[in-house]
Amino acid sequence: MIKNLLRGFGALSLAVVPLIASAPAQAAEVPESLRAARVATLADAVGLVPVEDENRTGYTPAAFKHWNSGDLADGCDTRNEVLLAEATTAPAVASGCKLSGGSWLSYYDGQEVTDPGALTIDHMVPLAEAWDSGASAWMAARREAYANDQGSAVSLAAVTARTVRQKADQDPAQWLPPAPEAHCRYVGEWVTTKLRWQLTADTTEMDALKVLAEGPCEDSIVSYTPAP
Repeated sequence: MIKNLLRGFGALSLAVVPLIASAPAQAAEVPESLRAARVATLADAVGLVPVEDENRTGYTPAAFKHWNSGDLADGCDTRNEVLLAEATTAPAVASGCKLSGGSWLSYYDGQEVTDPGALTIDHMVPLAEAWDSGASAWMAARREAYANDQGSAVSLAAVTARTVRQKADQDPAQWLPPAPEAHCRYVGEWVTTKLRWQLTADTTEMDALKVLAEGPCEDSIVSYTPAP
């Protein structure tokens, strides 16, 4: 289960930075995903996101094929891979990767959920926003890879369906999670995803990111690995 291997290395990787820095002699044991990771303060990371006007011309959700088969070894699609990776209590997995039981914490609103059907797998940067920000120029295979990204622990999140409906395709200038304690994590993961996929931000979005990165989230650290 791919995301299980990455779950400990999210956008706010405060524990990762000193671990790597203090153990150069053990570099050979560091996973490839971490060796390739780029670490920065949130404010510095925001400054790496290019600023360009958005253009939604031609967008359709069908341009991003999801969910695909995920990890072929276990028969679970991407949605269920994320549910398995983010469960706080592991669900039972039946034939065909049918899940039952288990529990999850929806970090957008702090709600504990025990019914996987009540959860939506949210694209941290929504598909429409990704299209606006550069994905319109991608080949179909790259858009599919984006929509099913299990190479990063923060590209996809299992959260309550109502928060995803509230968020829709809005950026952080327009919407932040209802739980205030989630704001810095959310912005860190947003910027991580933009950098991972070399996506741009519009001026209003960038202004909002800077306010958060230079204010309440000034101590946040992000770690991102560029997508293949």
